[in-house]
Amino acid sequence: MELIRGLYNLRSRHRGCVATIGNFDGVHLGHQAVLGQLSEQADELGLPLVVITFEPYPQEFFAPAGASPPRLTRFREKLQVLRRYGVDRLLSLRFDRALSQMSAEAFIQQLLVGGLDVRYLVVGDDFRFGHQRQGDIAMLRTAGDKHGFQVVEMHTFEVDGERVSSTRVREALAVGDLNQAAQLLGRSYRISGRVVQGDQRGRTIGFPTANLHLHRRVTPLRGVYAVEMFGLTEDGVEQPLKGVANIGHRPTVDGTRCQLEVHLFDFDRDIYGEYVQVEFISRLRDEKRFESFAALKAQIELDAAAARTLFANSSDGDEAA
Repeated sequence: MELIRGLYNLRSRHRGCVATIGNFDGVHLGHQAVLGQLSEQADELGLPLVVITFEPYPQEFFAPAGASPPRLTRFREKLQVLRRYGVDRLLSLRFDRALSQMSAEAFIQQLLVGGLDVRYLVVGDDFRFGHQRQGDIAMLRTAGDKHGFQVVEMHTFEVDGERVSSTRVREALAVGDLNQAAQLLGRSYRISGRVVQGDQRGRTIGFPTANLHLHRRVTPLRGVYAVEMFGLTEDGVEQPLKGVANIGHRPTVDGTRCQLEVHLFDFDRDIYGEYVQVEFISRLRDEKRFESFAALKAQIELDAAAARTLFANSSDGDEAA
């Protein structure tokens, strides 16, 4: 998959495509249905499939700091998922003041017609674009008639009688309903990142942790979870590693930055710099402040025991099946 950053990097070879526009946060089942629909058209027309997205998201640009919806996927994670669904090119537009003030007519002319020469475009029926959200699907269809591209609405994809959306995934994660989130995403929820140096306080109480910066203004998850870590190999073979994780601000140590800390069971390796994926299996409790490190250690011991029991029971169930 080719990544194109900004309108100024479009070249003549990028002209002629089928495309869709959106944040694609989470790349959930609804997004996947759109990509499947586009993929069929791409094959039929013999054209590449292009996803047009924004960085940062428009909501993040306009919202006060910390007030935008939590990101389900950071940019790199989204790239990784989109590669699985036949996307040929991802055009990432920097959403800044200049783009926010671009007229709807200029957006169509410079991006869809002049830049990409789109032949088939899929957008949501509530899609708005251009300065003060002046553009809509009716304007796109008028432009399509004029310039020779077809505009169609995204198919609604439902689970349990309700439309699948990034908002529904966020709501499920916020209340710790990981099964519901997995149903909507079509996969278990993961957060990826590189293991970085922490303050090493966990080692002092017998619970060393692998620390990941979240690279999000707001995280969709908070609390303590049973997790599995992927991405590490032993003798060339990748093995999921079980553990317990805290995601939040670490109030006991007066933490200011939200981060993910993972304690892996029966594991003792230096993994600084490794890029890993943390899959959230079950929510154990809320994050809370403890009056002492002794109290924190006692609670982590309980959390670890609860996670080990959960994994043991899960293994027993798999063997019985």
